[in-house]
Amino acid sequence: MSDIDLDTPPDTAETSLDEDDRLKPEFVRDVLDRVGEGDAEGARALVAPLHPADIADLFELVPSEMRRSLAAALADLLDADVLAEMNEWVRDELIDALEPHEVAEIATQLDTDDAVAIIEELEEEDQRAVLRAMEPDDRAAIEEALSYPEESAGRLMQRDLIAVPEHWTVGDVLDYLRKNEDLTTDFWEVFVVDAGHHPVGTCKLSWILRTPSSIAIADVMQREQTLIPVDMDQEEVALRFQKYALISAAVVDQSDRLVGMITVDDIVHIIQEEAGEDALKLSGAGDGDINEPIRFTVRTRLVWLVVNLGTAMVAASVVGLFDDEIAHFAILAALMGIVSGMGGNAGTQTLAVVVRALATNQLTTSNTMRMIGREFRIALSNGLLLGLLIGLGSWLLYGRADLAFVFGTAILINNLVAGLAGVLIPICLDRANVDPAVSSAVFVTMCTDCMGFFSFLGLATLFHLH
Repeated sequence: MSDIDLDTPPDTAETSLDEDDRLKPEFVRDVLDRVGEGDAEGARALVAPLHPADIADLFELVPSEMRRSLAAALADLLDADVLAEMNEWVRDELIDALEPHEVAEIATQLDTDDAVAIIEELEEEDQRAVLRAMEPDDRAAIEEALSYPEESAGRLMQRDLIAVPEHWTVGDVLDYLRKNEDLTTDFWEVFVVDAGHHPVGTCKLSWILRTPSSIAIADVMQREQTLIPVDMDQEEVALRFQKYALISAAVVDQSDRLVGMITVDDIVHIIQEEAGEDALKLSGAGDGDINEPIRFTVRTRLVWLVVNLGTAMVAASVVGLFDDEIAHFAILAALMGIVSGMGGNAGTQTLAVVVRALATNQLTTSNTMRMIGREFRIALSNGLLLGLLIGLGSWLLYGRADLAFVFGTAILINNLVAGLAGVLIPICLDRANVDPAVSSAVFVTMCTDCMGFFSFLGLATLFHLH
């Protein structure tokens, strides 16, 4: 058992977190030791000073089999703020261990978007049980949010906002904010609506505080605003926040009525998730979350490994066409892998740039041809330089000008193919409404492997290398 004094709660900065604000391994061990010994009070004394985000990290750091025991020991500390900060796989694991009324109690303490994130992962039967245990108003808000598509603005938005009629004065708004204790406390601007509850403008809190009370709110508000359709994909929402430097934005339904708002703190998480998601999709690694159950990870990776096996067999069949040439001149077998490998690297570089440009709306139908031309020129320049370098090196190494010419020319050809494939394949997939981050890499690799082998061995056959 640890020798930490239970009578004096530890200072969080000194005893639990390192210089990078990460929980120290010895602190995690101390907590687990106390949980294992049945000393729940001691474990709570250690964990109580932590920020909710650090308590969430604690649950993510401990082994899966210890999480329920830890949750039981820290039940008083496992509140809505902690669950809102927790990794979704870990959170779902803990939620499964709670009774419906306990989940309902936690959900009512959360913003609507965070509550939806918890409830939407439950089985349908469990969802109904949790919703039945909630207050009617809270249940209606959650059910409405669940009716929207996954990863849409409707799932992401908060219902708690401040909206005032356009005929009010600044004094009316201040009185309204002061006298209504049930209003949300987390907001940066006030939305101004007309009689039909359509947003007509927005007013920052700083403007309201610095404006005389007699001035009409309509004379202070900014009429130009970015409205978010309720069915807009969350990635597009994030792009709008980034493009227009938004702190918050109004969400409207199909009738352009104000139904919620999205704040920048939610968007930060979305940007991080989408960026990581695209990078992982390019490699076929699935979610890439270390807390994801192994069976899901195996299934996701295996699918793309099988697809890669098929494309590798296609490339191998191209090599099989030149068995005689390889048998007569064995050095071809050693060099052809360099041609395909260099092409694969070049294709991956282009692919990463294009997928990112598509994801951030930098690449659209307006500049597609310019992008293709740009990547072609880059591929041509790199291909010529690499071809000359490799051709010169192989000539010095093997003393054969014909081999050097074939080797360098094959590098040039495959680099051009890699550049064009890296830009055309993701664009075509995107036009076909297929996520280019998911499957582009497989097809680009197949193109560079096949063309690398074919160009090198084909030229070797044409020039009768032996």
